[in-house]
Amino acid sequence: MRRYLPLLAIVLWGACSNPQQDAQKFIDQYTKTYVDRYTASSQAAWKTNIDIKEGDTVNAYNSRVADEALAAFTGSVENIEQAQKFLAQKDKLSPLQVRQLEIILYKAGSDPQTVSALVKEKIRASVAQTEKLFGFAYTLDGKPVSTNDIDNILKTENNEQKRLAAWSASKEVGKALKPGLVNLRRLRNETVQALKYPDFFSYQVSDYGLTTPEMMELMKRLNQELRPLFRELHTYARYTLAKKYGAKEVPDYLPAHWLPNRWGQDWSAMLDVKGLNVDSVLAAKTPQWIVQEGEAFYKSLGFEALPASFWERSSLYPYPPDSVVKKNNHASAWHVDLQNDLRSLMSIETNAEWFETSNHELGHIYYYQSYTTPQVPPLLREGANRAFHEAIGSMMGMAAMQKPYLIGRGLIAPGTKTDSIQILLKEALNFAVFIPFAAGTMSEFEKALYADNLSESEFNKKWWELTKQYQGIVPPSDRDEIYCDAATKTHINDDAAQYYDYALSYVILFQLHQHIAEKILHQDARATNYFGNKETGEFLKKIMAPGASRNWRDVLKEATGEDMNATAMVRYFEPLMQWLKKENQGRKYTLPEQL
Repeated sequence: MRRYLPLLAIVLWGACSNPQQDAQKFIDQYTKTYVDRYTASSQAAWKTNIDIKEGDTVNAYNSRVADEALAAFTGSVENIEQAQKFLAQKDKLSPLQVRQLEIILYKAGSDPQTVSALVKEKIRASVAQTEKLFGFAYTLDGKPVSTNDIDNILKTENNEQKRLAAWSASKEVGKALKPGLVNLRRLRNETVQALKYPDFFSYQVSDYGLTTPEMMELMKRLNQELRPLFRELHTYARYTLAKKYGAKEVPDYLPAHWLPNRWGQDWSAMLDVKGLNVDSVLAAKTPQWIVQEGEAFYKSLGFEALPASFWERSSLYPYPPDSVVKKNNHASAWHVDLQNDLRSLMSIETNAEWFETSNHELGHIYYYQSYTTPQVPPLLREGANRAFHEAIGSMMGMAAMQKPYLIGRGLIAPGTKTDSIQILLKEALNFAVFIPFAAGTMSEFEKALYADNLSESEFNKKWWELTKQYQGIVPPSDRDEIYCDAATKTHINDDAAQYYDYALSYVILFQLHQHIAEKILHQDARATNYFGNKETGEFLKKIMAPGASRNWRDVLKEATGEDMNATAMVRYFEPLMQWLKKENQGRKYTLPEQL
């Protein structure tokens, strides 16, 4: 026999319920299971990134199982309904509870179990695509080569035909990746549409509190603000490289194989700045020293030493080119358990690029460490937004390459004569050149891919149209649709629809760096030395420690006194802009002023 509570008892029970307590109980239960499954997924993913063997299906299977378990939980109907129920009365909850519930719903959007079969299919496809990308056997002249080998050729080789061969070899992987990308586009879109997102790109953008049109407008504004500087750099590069390679005529657009980067996203290696080339000094060091030196930088600012487990569990150094086991050579940082299992995946060689990259990746590691505190719930142990994480890392990498810092660390001699304009030029060929790639080519392509459902018969056509429009770069010869040159960029496959993070990170980087230089160090922003300055460390900790527990706009405004804008970046390169205008007098400009 059923027993029914009297109506008065039901009313009294409802009146006595405490929304904050009920919500917190749900959040705590969710968090415990989430951390367990997130950790298992991270551990399995780590294995698939450092232990890739041809024909080995064990790692892929383990990663798929762990990802499916995590997805089944985060996207469960019960969790979605519970989070929605509590958010319906969010005026009765604390701001911290609201933020966690919003995160729970956002995580559900990627893998809603209302379409569980689709989610499982997507996970299998994602793992297979990652294995295909990083297990690919690159060859050059019939011999196996690593991506580091290809990159070194593009940075140092003066023979145009050898450069062309290396560039072409780097694009072969795209053929194998195209079918997987087509499939992943379908799966990613259909998965998020189950929770009413228009498409996967819109879902990713929503993490910033923006719509797709709002994000693309922001990207275009950023590109336009920096367009005058980029036009000058593009003109300079065309004439400089045409002379270097003995071209009879200066081309209107840069042939892709002329540039020292597979995607034309960084041209800085085309310039050897006298006095600031630390490669020869670093060549006498060990790869271990490069990471230890980075750790010393952060410790000097007041951060703690890296945990012993970082050194034991990270994969920091490259495998031999003939190794049967392969690994992902793209540098990354991992917060495996959202606690203290901090790792980095790198392939460090003793040169300036890896010196800067190591400092960048440690920026992520110390960001993880900063917000792993009792004050920040595990669900909010992320950057203020995704771009903030990249901004901190890139800023620390840049700071470690400025002349006063290098002198202070004994990597160049005191009194070394350098040309400040050439130093700025090298930095601009990195930072300013990157914006058209990140905010233009990559973001526009992925928006077209997901939001506009770009036809698979036009992937390569669209990629090179955007590359020409934004970067002023063209392929060495026609590239038909058997290729998928976009997919040769790792993020297109395994970090999809969020490359605008990197563009925004550069804007934030220069805003933070300018504040540190002018308000804390009282130094020229173009020539700083952060090392040993505890006030700079405290400034960074104040930004990093809250994680995602506060609105990113508030964090930026309180740190710098400004909303997001590119003014600091434009100001930083103003002396170079004036020099370039004189250098380019009489030369033909081929990029239009307006995008």
